[in-house]
Amino acid sequence: MKKMGLLQVYTGDGKGKTTASLGLAFRAIGHGLKVCMVQFMKNSDIYGEVRLADKMPGLTIIPVGRHDFVNLKNPEPVDIELAGSGWHRAMEIISSQQYDIVILDEINVAMACGLLEQQPVIEFLAAGKGKTEVVTTGCWAPQGLIDIADLVTEMKNVRHPYSKGVDSREGIDH
Repeated sequence: MKKMGLLQVYTGDGKGKTTASLGLAFRAIGHGLKVCMVQFMKNSDIYGEVRLADKMPGLTIIPVGRHDFVNLKNPEPVDIELAGSGWHRAMEIISSQQYDIVILDEINVAMACGLLEQQPVIEFLAAGKGKTEVVTTGCWAPQGLIDIADLVTEMKNVRHPYSKGVDSREGIDH
């Protein structure tokens, strides 16, 4: 059987979308596969996965955002520009077929808040990814993306420590 890359979407309002994609990456690397994570709206070494990537052969992480948080209701032009150039880089990476898995971290949010136009992303991912498995993460995955996906997982927030005033914890939340 010919190996074809599938499209996985991890979405929902619950914690764990990026974490689940990293679990998949960890498993894949254990089998000798190569993984690339393109992080939209992120560019910081506070994230444990960024700190680990240099020490883990087979894992490449490419941040395509800036260190500051993005105003999702009114994104700045620089955020739109960075997301656009990041998407072009992601398309090149997927098309190159040099990675077995490409994770588009937070691209669902980038599309939902207008940093990226949804239709071109959906059309590219629907057209075929060759052998490369593509995973998108983030809240608010557009329906068009869900419609073309081979696997959709929705994380649901039942309870979160933030509601009790617990701040983001190093090694647990980032």
